[in-house]
Amino acid sequence: MTDDTALRGRLLVATPSLRDPTFHRTVILLLDHGPDGAVGVVLNRPSAVDVGAVLPEWHAHVSDPPRLFHGGPVGLDGAMGVAPIQRSADQSPDVDRLTGRFGLVDLDAPPESVTQHVGGVRVFAGHAGWGEGQLEDELAERSWFVVDAVADDVLTPDPTQLWRRVLRRQGGDLAIVSTYAEDASLN
Repeated sequence: MTDDTALRGRLLVATPSLRDPTFHRTVILLLDHGPDGAVGVVLNRPSAVDVGAVLPEWHAHVSDPPRLFHGGPVGLDGAMGVAPIQRSADQSPDVDRLTGRFGLVDLDAPPESVTQHVGGVRVFAGHAGWGEGQLEDELAERSWFVVDAVADDVLTPDPTQLWRRVLRRQGGDLAIVSTYAEDASLN
């Protein structure tokens, strides 16, 4: 088992060989990883639902596009706010630092008590989850590239281009992978 601090806060980028439609060309921010499994959110699947339709008080406080994002296939009836955090976040009971750079925001708190401590907020319905050893098996099968995350990944105004953009900034072979056709059999 990989040490949980090695993957927490990093990105899982689907390789072209991952054909499962749920995760094809996804970019996942790993929020937690440990002996019992892992949890993350898909960063590049905006829904057609405006955040204001579900959480009206947050509409003016989320990053563009102000949509609810499909965080993954698990727990679709719950919402999770993820944000790049500033140092002052440690002083807020409404922001829970998960890693050095990212945290969860309390969506039940007044948005004004949160926004002063974060660099923007994105709201996700559901999450991606792996049981004990499941993510490690997928990594061994080379279903995912593991790369560092930056704040712009969580808050990108153009989430549909995130998969290509993340791979391109890695350089080398991964930058070449970013140019692959949507259908890997055409490469």
